[in-house]
Amino acid sequence: MAPLRRRVRWAISDGVTRTDPSRRPEPIPLQIVTGFLGAGKTTLLNRLLASPLMADSVVIVNEFGETGLDHLLMQGVEDGMILMESGCLCCTIRGDLVNTLEDLLRRRDNGRITPFGRVVIETTGIADPAPILEAALNHPYLSLRYELDGVVTVIDAVNGLETLAAHEEALRQAAVADRIVLTKTDMPDGAARAPELRALLAALNPGASVLEAAAGEAEPSAVIGLGLFDIAAKPREVDAWLAIESLGSGAAQHRRGDGAHDANRHGDIAAVLLTAERPVRSQTLDLFWSLLRTTHGAKLLRLKGIVDVAEHPDAPLVMHAARQVMHPPVALPGWPSEDRRTRIVVFTKGLDPVVVKQLWAAFTGEAAVHHG
Repeated sequence: MAPLRRRVRWAISDGVTRTDPSRRPEPIPLQIVTGFLGAGKTTLLNRLLASPLMADSVVIVNEFGETGLDHLLMQGVEDGMILMESGCLCCTIRGDLVNTLEDLLRRRDNGRITPFGRVVIETTGIADPAPILEAALNHPYLSLRYELDGVVTVIDAVNGLETLAAHEEALRQAAVADRIVLTKTDMPDGAARAPELRALLAALNPGASVLEAAAGEAEPSAVIGLGLFDIAAKPREVDAWLAIESLGSGAAQHRRGDGAHDANRHGDIAAVLLTAERPVRSQTLDLFWSLLRTTHGAKLLRLKGIVDVAEHPDAPLVMHAARQVMHPPVALPGWPSEDRRTRIVVFTKGLDPVVVKQLWAAFTGEAAVHHG
């Protein structure tokens, strides 16, 4: 696997007063936004980024796979974005997260970046939050300089019941939450399943408030500044998970010395990167998705991508699908970076990535890259 690559954009300030070493600075709020693949984390975070409450924030975006896309779709954080790729925060790059948070503090204290008042971590959809929480709560230095200011978990009302039943990571994401944001309750299936899902969440984590994004309840003021994370208010299992991580067994079991992602951490989930150097026709996209969904729909977790559509070369198309539901594509006013290639990431479970690559090649003549 290629080495970890980090893309960092800093806001530089010339006249910043350095931190007085004789005084302990006020802890900086550290917030975690988590949720399983396709739940709607990026949509929620974009809404938060539009709020003045996030004006002085640094956002850390973690993506599973060597080519991330979510950071291209983030709005309003050009000077405060850190993209962490090639693994998820609970596994391969957990140590790198600690290094990144420490480096942020050093740059802030030395006046090399504009002082920030909040750090928000958006985890990859398959991240187990326990190792991340353990690092924030128990690291001897980070726990002094940051205060864990709440965990927001996003859950898809259409697929939430099945996701919680099938994926341990999703259960843990829900169990540690201070706020749970239900998405897609405006869809018929989501509205029908929401009551049963709410009942399950109330039993799993009775202390968490449940908000509906579609009802406008997930306003920035409702999910930012939640107060100190209180482990005593969480289910007993959460304390046990953190205890296991603090003993170091999590790192030993879930990280390998060669830096590669440990497939045992997330079972047989794979991320397949599909690219196209030439523009793709809309009909080709429709046929590819239709055949992939009808043939392997039960094994699809998530699809997201930015597409160079032949019919509209200056307006890239953003595609999002969760399970077998493709949401209406959105045309961007322009390309968010100089890279104008089509890039689609398909997350699968129990499906040979070669099958996805061959299907893409059959329709487009392009190769694909597998990140397992």
